[in-house]
Amino acid sequence: MILHHYESSPYAEKVRLMFGLTNSHWRSLLTPIKPPRPSLDPLTGGYRRIPVAQLGADIFCDTSLIAREIAASTNSPALNVDTVSPATAELMEQAEQEVFFAAIGAVSPLRLLGTMMQLLGPIGTVQFIKDRASLLAGGTVRPAKGPKAKAILKSYLADLETRLTDQDWVDGDAATIADLATYHPLWLYVSCDRRPLSSSTKVEAWYQRVSNIGHGEREEITQEAAFTAAADAEPRPLPTSVTNSTIALDSEIEVAPSDYGIRPVTGTLAALTENRIIVARQHPELGNLHVHFPRAGYSLVASS
Repeated sequence: MILHHYESSPYAEKVRLMFGLTNSHWRSLLTPIKPPRPSLDPLTGGYRRIPVAQLGADIFCDTSLIAREIAASTNSPALNVDTVSPATAELMEQAEQEVFFAAIGAVSPLRLLGTMMQLLGPIGTVQFIKDRASLLAGGTVRPAKGPKAKAILKSYLADLETRLTDQDWVDGDAATIADLATYHPLWLYVSCDRRPLSSSTKVEAWYQRVSNIGHGEREEITQEAAFTAAADAEPRPLPTSVTNSTIALDSEIEVAPSDYGIRPVTGTLAALTENRIIVARQHPELGNLHVHFPRAGYSLVASS
């Protein structure tokens, strides 16, 4: 599997830890922190978010779908989100949504600005702020800021502390996808705040355990290698589609996230299952590509 990512992406960190949890060998292709992304845009058709995974001519968007692909290819039940308890699934959803954005809002503005200046420089920081403002435009996300963000983070840490009182991992006696999903917003907070996580002993010890999972065996590759992998392959066989009375297979469609980064990807509806949308795209140099999206959290409409 090729992972298109950048080092400071918290969602990419979640996937890198999936490779560590499954002791996987994977190929890394670093992309710019903001568009345009010339090593990725031809593959996805302009999908806005990071990370993206690639297996030949099949391209996988969104970490929920990438987790399913890694779980299937490594035969790892630990990455199967369907096996976690309902209470854990609720905590994971909170981490992915409310807490993720609160993790940024809880950092003092001056400290956050300092982090961006260190990472991007003055001009890059201005460009990054403008880009992230556009990322939220038109979506449903309204990030908490200041005291509200700090209160959300404090409550989340308290919930984790309670859960970790009698167990080492979020969903029991072994690391699972639940630990990675609940860890990555805290990783974002620590990265932005540039100080160790200041919390309870239980949470701090768990945070270090998750960090120690590592990233598996990583191999850096070039844009040319990723493009060759796509051009030399055909997309894998399509799954059986469910009936959809509004949009027929082979129709021209647009797919986009509903919450943020809502730039649509256009193509032909190749398959539609209970949890997946597959868009067929033709590229003059890369050939036939299938771009996979989860159904949850994504809109599917006929192209106008």
